[in-house]
Amino acid sequence: MTLNLLANSGGGGGAAIAQLGILLLIPLAMYFLMIRPQRRKARDQQALQSALQVGDEIMTTSGVYGFITGFEENDRIWLEIDEDVQIRVNRAAIQGKVDTSASGTDVRPEPPKSAAPPASNDDDDSSADAPTRDAAG
Repeated sequence: MTLNLLANSGGGGGAAIAQLGILLLIPLAMYFLMIRPQRRKARDQQALQSALQVGDEIMTTSGVYGFITGFEENDRIWLEIDEDVQIRVNRAAIQGKVDTSASGTDVRPEPPKSAAPPASNDDDDSSADAPTRDAAG
């Protein structure tokens, strides 16, 4: 019976099949564009958190950098953020490891020795820079 209805519909059947095909492609596209990358990201995050060791330099999701000094049960990690300053964070709060080999690029180069020191603003000439008012104003 449905075959008979499709056969009697004439030229409109091609457009209906095209619309049905587009509607079926939307969930497929959503899977490849949204769900699959999110699963891969979660899998990578889980692998990172399971590979953490004492001494690793890490960054938390709130932007705190530090070195791992120890582990506790219940997924808690001791993080040293400064000398003799340690905080306890949850393992899920770790965003990633800090690449210590690239940390040398963060150091700013020294200025050349021939550069003149910046002029100080301690002079009394600062009033010359201030805007002046007319006697009438």
